[in-house]
Amino acid sequence: MFTFYHNPRCSKSRQGLALLEARGVPLEVVRYLDNPPSAATLKALVKKLGITPRQLLRKGEEDYKTLGLADDSLSDKHILEAMSQHPKLIERPIIFDDQRAAIGRPPENLLDVL
Repeated sequence: MFTFYHNPRCSKSRQGLALLEARGVPLEVVRYLDNPPSAATLKALVKKLGITPRQLLRKGEEDYKTLGLADDSLSDKHILEAMSQHPKLIERPIIFDDQRAAIGRPPENLLDVL
């Protein structure tokens, strides 16, 4: 069973979900804007993705600017907390299980974990 972080207002997220559903992938769909992941969950997720917390940030979001997240001196912990408190900052969509994860940019990248 995979978990899919979904934002139904995002076209890439909708495309990714349709792609996975068409292949019959068993999913738990989580609307992460309504149920934000904890900083600890995000830390585990970036580890599975093999990226830094900063690489999971959506830099075009207004919260990115207002929270001063472009500051390179901010710690990973600070960035993870910011994403947990402001989930719009989390890149989307994301699919993951206990072992692996992928960001759906483009949506076909989601298939990498299957």
